[in-house]
Amino acid sequence: MLDADFIRQNAEAVKRNCHQRGVSAAPVDRVVALETQRKELVQRRSATAAKKNEISKKFPTATTPEEKQALKEQAAAVDQDVAAIDEQLKAVASELHAQLLLIPNMTHPDAPVGGEEANRVVGQFGEPRQFDFPPLDHVELCEKLDLADFEAGAKVAGQKFYFLKNEAALLEVALVQYALQHCRRAGYTPIVTPDLARVDVLEGIGFMPRDPNPQTRQIYTIADTDLCLIATAEITLGGMHRDQILDEAELPKRYVGLSHCFRTEAGAAGRDTRGLYRVHQFTKVEMFAFCTPESSDAIHEEIRTLEEQIFQGLGLCYRVIDTATGDLGGPAYRKYDLEAWMPGRGQGGAYGEITSTSNCTDFQARRLGIRYKGKGFKGTRFVHTLNGTAVACTRAIIAILENYQQADGSVVIPEVLRPWVGQDRIQPKKRG
Repeated sequence: MLDADFIRQNAEAVKRNCHQRGVSAAPVDRVVALETQRKELVQRRSATAAKKNEISKKFPTATTPEEKQALKEQAAAVDQDVAAIDEQLKAVASELHAQLLLIPNMTHPDAPVGGEEANRVVGQFGEPRQFDFPPLDHVELCEKLDLADFEAGAKVAGQKFYFLKNEAALLEVALVQYALQHCRRAGYTPIVTPDLARVDVLEGIGFMPRDPNPQTRQIYTIADTDLCLIATAEITLGGMHRDQILDEAELPKRYVGLSHCFRTEAGAAGRDTRGLYRVHQFTKVEMFAFCTPESSDAIHEEIRTLEEQIFQGLGLCYRVIDTATGDLGGPAYRKYDLEAWMPGRGQGGAYGEITSTSNCTDFQARRLGIRYKGKGFKGTRFVHTLNGTAVACTRAIIAILENYQQADGSVVIPEVLRPWVGQDRIQPKKRG
């Protein structure tokens, strides 16, 4: 979240930022009023508590029982006043925290302003493949090559669940190994995270597990507990150092986490979401970093570079999007998306998102209480947090199947994945 005093001192800039992000109902004025009230209560409490000190100083000079009793009564009255102020402070702080959760992060000055149409292409690798035969989409390829069973997935768990089979199962394992090893060589510590996290950790990262609107709710909650299924390992990796004070000498901390991801995908429908593109469960390798404010822009570019290296290694055509203000999630200060060319998407092919990376500055750290100490300053400061997808397996499998399909019905396996798949091509299965 943003610092309440920052909002109080920069209310108009915060309002303008909210408008550019499409969050017109953000309670900026209410936060300003509550923070002003909180400061006044803090000052009043301090002044009231000072009266208690003055009364205490008089006790040694009190000579009669009546004087001492009067001082005790005065002290008791002050204690009651302090207790009443504390109750008010508690109520104001609670509402202030709830209102702060509704205000998004500030935005990088270079981020394009507008909605999805304002997203800016800032990088490109390769060119969309031109086929000399009618290409199939990944759903047709999965059926012909016996790579996935969507009907069985729906029967066992419901729509948008699936079974990966044969070489598709091996491709997922290969993608995980390839991404983990690539990130590990870059200095990222491999982590296998829980697939569950507490509600307050999700809220700290910026998700809304208690979202009352079923059309926007994205999180599965576990009945009779304070646990949720995670939508990304960003949640669990970000929560690892909750309420900790790190040493500046240890920063940056770089992690690459493996987890399953669960999303309700409320409201998602249509041809472009069928098959593996938008599902309720998938496997993802996620990068996450904790760093000082001075290094977060550089680490953001580092994560983007790693994402590009991974997909260049897979030989896939992609473009890089600098995400516009109206398309940013609440915690993101700046976000890049990688979109791969998918020949089976839309009419005649289209780009589809395969990774993203966000610099969240101190927005998440402030919610989760993650600070650092150093030699060049007194006290502690909030760290900056960054995240980025190394590989989301289902989206990567789509891009591989559709771009590497051959006229004879086979699919060539990218060379970097062959050591784990154990073959260089997926051949049509013999029937009968």
